[in-house]
Amino acid sequence: MGTIISLANQKGGVGKTTTSINLAAALAQQGKRVLLVDADPQANTSSGLGIDIQQVESTVYECLINGIDPTAAILPTTTENLFVIPSHIDLVGAEIEMLSMDNRENILKKILQPLRAAYDYILIDCSPSLGLITINALTASNSVIIPVQCEFFALEGIAKLLNTIKIIKSNLNPALRIEGFLLTMYDARLRLSAQVHDEVRRHFGDLVFNTVISRNVRLSEAPSHGMSVIEYDRGSKGAKNYISLAKELIRRHQS
Repeated sequence: MGTIISLANQKGGVGKTTTSINLAAALAQQGKRVLLVDADPQANTSSGLGIDIQQVESTVYECLINGIDPTAAILPTTTENLFVIPSHIDLVGAEIEMLSMDNRENILKKILQPLRAAYDYILIDCSPSLGLITINALTASNSVIIPVQCEFFALEGIAKLLNTIKIIKSNLNPALRIEGFLLTMYDARLRLSAQVHDEVRRHFGDLVFNTVISRNVRLSEAPSHGMSVIEYDRGSKGAKNYISLAKELIRRHQS
């Protein structure tokens, strides 16, 4: 049965979508069968993998609201072993529509559970909010990866996210655990990056991944070409960082 992992942080600009795309691609490159669920109305994960969301008939919105079979929404990508359920701007209104639904916090879990047998990993790219769709994602997940940028105010808002995770563990998903905090946008030239790195490790200890994602121009360029950085420039620092992260994640799950 595949492991379901949400990537969540209600603070925007922390590298969450970049991590979703490139960790998924790196896991696929390691021979794992991966499904990436784009649960953000901005649909940057979908477009970053070369999917024209204007041409897509079925998205995560239709799965959540219209109850379509999720297999009808799954699309292949140019990366072998990597598949995606795309998003759409319509998802903005989904939370309002879900309010009147029965068992509304468990809708995504019901959608994803039957898919677990077909994949080694199901990754969910959450929107930068703590709304109902993010709650659905955390309720459906085995664990959560929290990207933290190595910049000023890095820990701002994390307490709120941790409190949300605590509430979900108490009421909806007792098995949910923190997979790890991932330090992103690290710049070895800046003292601030080192300070944030040390502060996060002091706060969260072994919950912090050993792999750190460095600032890298190739990471910024790849989505505009509809590719992961692994496909765009496998020799780049960004690609090597995400391959290292994938290997670290796989080792954790094997131990």
